[in-house]
Amino acid sequence: MLRSLELCAGAGGLSLGLEAGGFTPLALVDSKPDACATLLANRPHWPVLETDLTDFLPSDRPDLFPPDTDIDLLAAGLPRLPSSVNGSGKDPENEHFLLKAVVWLAQATLPRALLIENVPGLVRDPAYAPLRAWVEDHLREVGYGYGWRVLDAQDFGVPQRRPHGFLVALRQGTAPSWPSPRPTPCADVGSVLAPSMAAGGWRGAMAWAARANRPAPTLVGGSDRRGGADLGPTGSKRSWEKLGVNGGGVADAVPDVHAAVNLLPKLTVAQVALLQGFPPEWRISGRKTSSYRQVGNACPPPLAAAVAGSIARDLAGAGVSDPSKIAP
Repeated sequence: MLRSLELCAGAGGLSLGLEAGGFTPLALVDSKPDACATLLANRPHWPVLETDLTDFLPSDRPDLFPPDTDIDLLAAGLPRLPSSVNGSGKDPENEHFLLKAVVWLAQATLPRALLIENVPGLVRDPAYAPLRAWVEDHLREVGYGYGWRVLDAQDFGVPQRRPHGFLVALRQGTAPSWPSPRPTPCADVGSVLAPSMAAGGWRGAMAWAARANRPAPTLVGGSDRRGGADLGPTGSKRSWEKLGVNGGGVADAVPDVHAAVNLLPKLTVAQVALLQGFPPEWRISGRKTSSYRQVGNACPPPLAAAVAGSIARDLAGAGVSDPSKIAP
């Protein structure tokens, strides 16, 4: 059995991917009550801890981490850094500190593998080169091999153009392997959302689905520092409009039988979750804005599962686990 410790678990997108990849959580940590409620609503048996990442040490919880407990994977889906620090007008210092805190925890606990997920800019933006160099220096100090990669969720079955940045490090000292894209294209927005759009009796649902015949643009989850729930900045809203979606907000319910046939509908949180690759039965706790942010900031589970599967195979190759026990 492969055992994981996940930090900043959020709505459980990365958690579901780790589960599919063969990992059993020793603990899942998040500071937000709604996120913890989401995890427990769907997986009551998971050991969910509501605490700040910077206040957490496994040694403080001997009930979950007895002495000499081996952590196969330390994973973190950290709060989003600005996509580019050049001219962003934002101070990413807190996000930088959280990233460093995860690396320090890896140095202290020496998991067999480390996974950090964030925006693509962390991997490829020259302005983040000093931060990448800091991470690499600290991982080399304790013998880790590592690799950075940008992977697009649409290449792994998610109906959304959504690149994510990943760092994977292995204690065995070798570079990690990476998953290969699926050979078939992802589904389009219309085919994924047609059943839910028609569920309220809206007569325009099928025509709408025919128009929404492409993958979604990247969903923007936003942060606690900006307003209510919407699908992103002006450019994103224009892309959504071409698909027949009003990106100016999030709906409480799907259109009903009284809605105009030519309506430009808003999406519900449940529909956004489907476009993120969450299973239909996954329940999101909290009010609308909180729920949307949990989903919109998540790592899509199919993408997370592909990365987790590659890590599990790397660990199996190092003699950590029986390869036959690893989920495909």
